[in-house]
Amino acid sequence: MSPKLKSFFLWVFAFLITVAAGYYQRTTGPTYEIRGKTMIDGQPYKYMLIRTYDGNDDAPIMIKISDPDITGELKLKRYKSHDEWNTKSMERQGENLVGYIPHQEMAGKVMYHVTLIKDGRSYLLNEEPAIIRFKGFVPRGVLFTHIITIFLAMLFSTRTAFEVIFKLKYSYLYTWLTVIFLALGGMILGPVIQKYAFDAYWTGWPFGHDLTDNKSLLAFIFWIVALIYQIWKREKKGWAVAAAIVLFVVYMVPHSVLGSEIDYTKEGPKTEAAE
Repeated sequence: MSPKLKSFFLWVFAFLITVAAGYYQRTTGPTYEIRGKTMIDGQPYKYMLIRTYDGNDDAPIMIKISDPDITGELKLKRYKSHDEWNTKSMERQGENLVGYIPHQEMAGKVMYHVTLIKDGRSYLLNEEPAIIRFKGFVPRGVLFTHIITIFLAMLFSTRTAFEVIFKLKYSYLYTWLTVIFLALGGMILGPVIQKYAFDAYWTGWPFGHDLTDNKSLLAFIFWIVALIYQIWKREKKGWAVAAAIVLFVVYMVPHSVLGSEIDYTKEGPKTEAAE
């Protein structure tokens, strides 16, 4: 196989691995919507329960239910609190049933259940409570740039590992590109997004336990070491493979695990969530 063809296939494999890892992270994190389907009188109804909200108003929980005889209710209370569970009726808006979760300050969380009711029978949609976290609005341009740069960091990281394993000649260049994109996406734009969303630039070590911040820092340190080794001696490429493995492992950790949250147990209980 010619070097150009080999390089092409390695880029394809690196791209597919990056896309697969990104998809896995996106769909397994605590902010991913809970999706499902319930049957009422032989009619299937799909639903989606959101677990993050960046508006400055109450968070709407909307389910398309065309049958006007079906009503709904939310049972909710603040997460990590001594609150009592509070039940709120859902409103009918055309073909939709809509319930509202009272707005919280940044990093505030609320647990909730959704129940549909028809002819006196109840249909609980989620046995385990959904947990929604409120956050500040992140400008879409900043968020999009962050996603692209992190994707490119993962792509070049994987491609660098292939370059070293197959003894090709651009590992030093790809190492530099990995560090640049990881620095921009994870160490610069990451804290900027954190500030927009939760009013804090950094909540990882040594100031907190935010896993997203900590895993970004760990991966960045490994890649800095890999770069230093190659600057010192170009043949010292083993650290690049190790750094790529570390980045892949931390990339597979679902986003927002152990993220910022308010501990309401330090406050007094409320009989109605967040009111």
